Amino acid sequence: MKLQITITGPKVHDVGYRYFLLGLAMSNRIRMFEAHNVEGETGKEVLVLVDGGEKEVLAFRALAETRHPEHAEVSKVIVEDYGEEVMRIGEYAQFCATVQLNKAIPVLLAIRDNTNMIPPMKANTDVFPQVLEEIKGMREDIQPGYANDLKQVQADIRALKDRVGMQ
Repeated sequence: MKLQITITGPKVHDVGYRYFLLGLAMSNRIRMFEAHNVEGETGKEVLVLVDGGEKEVLAFRALAETRHPEHAEVSKVIVEDYGEEVMRIGEYAQFCATVQLNKAIPVLLAIRDNTNMIPPMKANTDVFPQVLEEIKGMREDIQPGYANDLKQVQADIRALKDRVGMQ
């Protein structure tokens, strides 16, 4: 069974919709699937093509009609029969990885090129052990409610130290 599902709405692009649908397709054992962001006559659309066993495709259709990513805003969902070829789901997943890498590479290069503007983290963390000792000493001197807040600060500092490689 082959279907074309067109999802239209003011916020269907840049909300993870294609990956959301890919997950639904995989969980329903759909073997042939693709989804594309397009500009339709009425605005932004996600065009979904699906091919598989009737039971699996109908289950996918029900989910695609009723569920959407958290930040999506959907106006309508149109389902039609489809007669053309549909990409294998593994090929589609590779296509998605390429699309995301093309988005990420310029951002990563910009971060790399601008990291010399950020002072080294280790130089700024030398005061952590002193601060921890002061906090431990102060904990008994203050109200119990503040002790819980300070425990959270200590946990946050430990997490930061772990993140930057300090022991």
